[in-house]
Amino acid sequence: MGSLAVLISLVVCATLASGAAGARVELTRAHSSRLVGDALRRDMERHAGRRLAASGATVSAPTRKDTAMGEYLMTLAIGTPPLSYPAIADTGSDLIWTQCAPCSDQCFQQPTPLYNPASSTTFSPVTCDTTPSKLCPYNQTYGLGWTAGILGLETFTFGSSSPANQARVPGIAFGCSNASSDDWNGSAGLVGLGRGSLSLVSQLGAGRFSYCLTPFQDTNSTSTLLLGSSAMLNNAGVGSTPFVANPIMAPMSTYYYLNLTGISLGTKALSISSNTFALNDTDGTGGIIIDSGTTFTYIVDAAYQQVRAAVLSLVTTLPTTDASAETGLDLCFVLPSSTSVPPAMPSMTLHFDGADMCHGRVATKRLKSPLVLYQVEV
Repeated sequence: MGSLAVLISLVVCATLASGAAGARVELTRAHSSRLVGDALRRDMERHAGRRLAASGATVSAPTRKDTAMGEYLMTLAIGTPPLSYPAIADTGSDLIWTQCAPCSDQCFQQPTPLYNPASSTTFSPVTCDTTPSKLCPYNQTYGLGWTAGILGLETFTFGSSSPANQARVPGIAFGCSNASSDDWNGSAGLVGLGRGSLSLVSQLGAGRFSYCLTPFQDTNSTSTLLLGSSAMLNNAGVGSTPFVANPIMAPMSTYYYLNLTGISLGTKALSISSNTFALNDTDGTGGIIIDSGTTFTYIVDAAYQQVRAAVLSLVTTLPTTDASAETGLDLCFVLPSSTSVPPAMPSMTLHFDGADMCHGRVATKRLKSPLVLYQVEV
């Protein structure tokens, strides 16, 4: 299967202190449910949170436990001596944060000990510009939660347990959380990989990063996040497409927008105008983003109706059913029995500016999602 490399130029403000080889971090899938409906529900809540944040309205984040988060966890270490902890890798946000001791009764249970800044010899607090003697607080909201605390500077360690393969970087700005929603699904915080100045990528000055994501239903394999020069993709068949910058301020400018120009089903190009997916240069609306925390692909209704009609024209022997209430999917086909083989379906290709991405066969409930490989040059 072909892979897609995503390239962009962006000013960075720091240097990766790990040598020419960059850093390598393993990712693990963070979910305990394989139900499509759970993942769709979680994606829609995340998308609703993004829209609220973009509108400037108050974001009310749910605090219940979600059993199908769908994110990927990376392991890193904070402080001196280093304390290892798992964190969600998120390309849709910037802030790096973890829970800190002492923590209020609004903290969640995490799998590793709490980081205590008083026990680290390399921690220093960040003071606000307006009040130099006052610690600088933060309050970050997401589509599925929130965190609050103070900002600090600390030394972070990336890579494997072998010192020879580790990258130790001082002076990384992060959020020291003493209150947050529950639950972050087996993590102890989050690592923002977005385009803002506080993201890990920007602070490292890595220049590029790449990640290889295993299928949604694969709970055994390990994905990989590469930072710096080790993220170069030189494989044959790798295509590239430029990012599109959103003219609006954060949070919209944090996201990685792509220029999607069309969709094909098999060899047939669907009748979808390229303007359907265009980003509005005036108000920053529209467009399409790539997001490590979203499981499924979502497109505007005008394009979806074209895809839906094309699929219906191919499957003519099976009755349809609307399963929106159960799974969030309005077009499903009823098989004669639980042992029946789903009908053969053609591949779906997303046409980007300068590169195509083939998704294999149009997914049925029994088909595992394909492995996805991306390079991001910042």
